[in-house]
This record gives sequence, structure tokens and C-alpha cells, in this order.
Amino acid sequence: MKAVPTTIAQLLSLSLFTSSIVNATEFDIDRLAQDSYWLKLGHYLPGFLSGYKSTIDSASFFISPEGKYSPTKELQATITKLYSQDKRIAEQAQCRYPARYFWLESLQGRQAVLSCPELETWQNIIDPEGLTLVFPTAFMNNPSSMFGHTLLRIDAKDQTRHKELVAFAVNFAAEPDSQDNPAQFAIKGLIGQYPSRFAIMPYHMKVREYNDIESRDIWEYKLKLSPQEVERIMLHLWEMQNAEFDYYFLDENCSYQLLSLIELARQDLALTKHFSVQAIPSDTVRILAESDLLDSPEYRAAFGTRLLHQANEIDDQLFLAVEKATKGDYPNQEDYSDTQRAAILELAYEWLNFQLYDQGLERNPTAKRLTEILYQRSKIQVASPFSPVKKPLVSPEQGHASARLGLSYQYWDSKNNQTTLEWRAAYHDLLDSQQGFVAGAQINFLDTQLSIDNVGSTRLDRFYLFDAMALAPSNKVFDSWSWNLRTGFDRQPVSKATSERWFAQGGYGKSWGASDKTHFYTLASGELNGGEITHYDFTLGLGIEAGALFQIHPKHRLGIQGQYLALIDSEDSNHSDVNISWNWSFNQHFALRTQVNYQQWQSEDIGAKITGFIYY
Repeated sequence: MKAVPTTIAQLLSLSLFTSSIVNATEFDIDRLAQDSYWLKLGHYLPGFLSGYKSTIDSASFFISPEGKYSPTKELQATITKLYSQDKRIAEQAQCRYPARYFWLESLQGRQAVLSCPELETWQNIIDPEGLTLVFPTAFMNNPSSMFGHTLLRIDAKDQTRHKELVAFAVNFAAEPDSQDNPAQFAIKGLIGQYPSRFAIMPYHMKVREYNDIESRDIWEYKLKLSPQEVERIMLHLWEMQNAEFDYYFLDENCSYQLLSLIELARQDLALTKHFSVQAIPSDTVRILAESDLLDSPEYRAAFGTRLLHQANEIDDQLFLAVEKATKGDYPNQEDYSDTQRAAILELAYEWLNFQLYDQGLERNPTAKRLTEILYQRSKIQVASPFSPVKKPLVSPEQGHASARLGLSYQYWDSKNNQTTLEWRAAYHDLLDSQQGFVAGAQINFLDTQLSIDNVGSTRLDRFYLFDAMALAPSNKVFDSWSWNLRTGFDRQPVSKATSERWFAQGGYGKSWGASDKTHFYTLASGELNGGEITHYDFTLGLGIEAGALFQIHPKHRLGIQGQYLALIDSEDSNHSDVNISWNWSFNQHFALRTQVNYQQWQSEDIGAKITGFIYY
């Protein structure tokens, strides 16, 4: 049988593991079982009180029956198999666990050589030389993608920018039950009820899914890894062909598991240690950047981004002709110049193609119209009149971190003034700096506020389990709908005091303007209230929520937001709030926010607040 190529044979050189050299096949099992590289190979994490536990949940990955919980017994079983006197058993183990074998051989000062035809064929097909971290931005219409996603592209030795789409991609994802509704999907994802695994697939399939169908901008970061470091990762990926994990949206998710894979490149990499509670994709990209593992990113504009860019470059008269062209009424030479006709047909093609997927148009007649538009465009011998979409000035890893801590002072007109401590687990609100984030989108998770007033009373003022808004503005090419959803606990004004309530609120409506400039929205809104303020009955509120957001400077953002909800079957007439807020972002770590707010439930109150935020 043919040996694996020399580049693989040099995979784990002696110099990278000088701290663990032993002689011959005499291994110090107890010591090596605590080696950081061995723990990474087994995906072991410290147990709650003592010991270790692997994040891999499939028993078939481990050699020892107790391997999931015992790095020592798994290492002993690994050495027994890899160095078995039975050549057949040893070769099978070496081909099943090549990354383990190369590591152990390097500890003995030897260069491992394998005879594994299947592994060699796999590597020859993929032909890996480099890896690129791929970050599709947030997609608000899918709970599992609200924070974005990360995957890896495997860059082949002869790859160029024009050949990237035919490369392979490494994706880690949950495998949900197709019968689950969105609520079940979110709950099961939070508590790890879905299996997940690594998969290798053509990269163009993921670009099609994220960039075109879901219309998500994609950022591509070349990883600063040598070919030998890339092959270490690939050998471990081979080991994990049958490894199954429990998927958790917050921590052991796609981004966390990709970091655990990238850690295998070098002994000294410890990337996952930063994410013991949550692993937000943008934060994991930031950690890789801070570890000097990322080159400057390439930007791949989404289908919708390109379409809107072209629509904004064409005047209203030509846009009317574009609408006609999508219906089969093409521009003629008498009414338009060649450049104008080219612009009309190009935009008509992009718009109709977008409608095919976004609106589910009937495929056959739509495909015929698209083909005819391309034929008409091919007869016009001029270059495209549209400019390329400009790469945003700020990439996602340069935006603010997702967790936020705030300290503020709150003045009330009819209640005791307060000093408050605020904390948010994730991720972004409409007044935070928009740089590096999807404009017009908000996701607050576990937004909490504690206060102590000027007479020493301490209390919980707010706990919003979930607070999301998607305010995609309608324009001449997109007829978008906006929505919000929030649920949790807060306090409302009653007779110079406050009273507790639990609530769930949702709204649906429209937005206008530009998300990154001046932006207006109006939502029909409803909420269900309970708790002390409703005498522990359920009270329904129906009404309207509206707001205006102004990006007056890249660092300064102004918002005016309010709601009026008539209370049904209640002794109180309405629940109303109005907030005027100004947010000053000094940099990606610090911001100052001032607010003036009006509240109405059983009584009215007016307050003012100033808050300093730290993002981490």
C-alpha cells in the first residue's frame, strides 16, 4: 500500500511537543493524559467538581468504554491499539485515529508513516493547503441564525479567488426534527436536545444558502496557518467522521466547535477557554483576530445587498422600465441608450431572480423570462453600468462585543432616585453602535437591571428573557415586514411606586427609510400581562408601537420610541411608554447613553437616566 505523502508524515514535528518527549513506546500515561493537546484531541473539558467530560456524545468515537469521562483510560486504550503487536489491529487504529498516532509518534522523536488508502484518497480529493473562516451575518427569520454563523472553507493548493466556490467547506450544525415548530426548535436548542456533527460539503452550496436564498452578507477570513498546521486539523477532522455532539445554541454551538477544531493546529492554542458560558459567532471571530490568526477579510455581498445597491443607482424613470422588463416588456433602442437598456435588463434579471426564491414564483415560466432577459442583454455590447458593492468600512470582528455591563443613575419625578447595575448576556440593540452589525436588527438576551434607591432599598427592576426586533425597511425593490417579540419581567408605575408584572409582547408592521441613516417604524402591538400589577389575573393590551432612529454620526445614535396599548378588561385604561435616547459610542468597548422617559399605567411618571456601558 502507498504511504501517506511526506507533508502529512511531517505533520506533528518534534519541535512542537518538546515538553512531552519520552523514549521508545514507554509513555507516562498519567502525565500525558493531562497534556493540553491530548485533552483537545478528546474534546475534554473540566468536570463540574472534578475530573473531565468530553463534549463528544457518541460512544463510537472512544476506544475505551469509559473514554468520555476518563482521558487517562482513553489514552491507555489508544496506545494499546496503536502499538498492538497484531499488525492488522495497529494499522486499523492508526488509520482510524491518525491525529492521535502522529502526536504519540512525535513524542518519541519519530515521524509517523501511515498506510491508509482511504485517508490518502480523501486528502487527495480535498487537496488542502489553507483554511478560511467564513462568517455569514445574522438572519433574523431563523432562531438558530439570529447571531450569525461560522464555518470553514478548505482552500486547495491551486485555488484562486475565482475558484473558491468549487472548494470544500467544513460545517458544524444541529440536525433538528423537521416536525418541530419554532418554539420547540428554540427550546430544544437551548437545552441541547438536537444531535450535531461536522460535515464536509461543496462551498458553493453554503454560499447559495446564506448569500442568495437567505440574503446574508458573508465575510471570509483567511486563517494564518501553515500547511502542516492545516493538515493537523484535517487529520483530526477525519477522526471525527462519526463523532456526534449535543448542540446548544448558546455555548457548544457551531462557533465553539470550530474553535475546538482550529485549536488542534498548535499546542499553544487555547481558544475555547474564552467561551465557558456563551459562544456568540461574532465574539469567536474577534478572539481569532486578537490571537493574530486572521488576515484581512474578503466581503461577499448578499443577493439582496447587490440588488438594493443597483436599484439605488438607477433613476425612477428607468426603474419603471425595469418593472416592465421583469414582466416581459423589454426596453427598445428608440427610447433608451445602450447603457440604459443594459442597466434595465441587468437589474430586471437580478430582481426577477430574487423574486423566484423569495416569493416562490412558479419556476418554469420564470426561468423562461430570465433566459430571455439574458438573451436581450447579450445583444448589447456595453460593459455593466453598475458599480461594485462597496465593502463596509467595519467588519464584524471590529464591532462591539456581545456581553454588556452598565452602571447608571436614574432620576424619577415621583419616586426615589436610583443607582442601577445592568447586565446583558447578548447581543445588540437598536441604539448600540451599528458598526459591524446588521442595521435595524435587535436581539437582547437575559437583559437584567438591579437597583438601589436613595433610601437603601434594593430590587430587581427588569429581567427580559428575550427582546428582539427586525426592522427591515420597505423600499422600491423590497416590500418588507417588521416585527418584534419580547418577554420577561419589569415594574410599572402605580401611585408614587412601582408594581411587578410578567408579560409577553409582540408586534408586526412596517419600516421605512435606511437602517443605517434615518429609520422609522410602526407596529401593531399586543401584550399579555400578569403579576402583582394585574392582581395576578391576565390582562390583554392592544395598540401601537412606533419609533424613529437617527444615525447622526458613526459614533452617535438618537432614538425616539414609544407605545400606547389600551388595556382590555382592566380597571386601568392604558399602558404607555415614551423614550428619547442618545447613545455615544466611544469605541467598541465603551459607550455612554442618556435617556428621558415617560411611563403610564395606574399613574404617570417622568424620569431621566445616564448610563455608562462596557462591552466585553
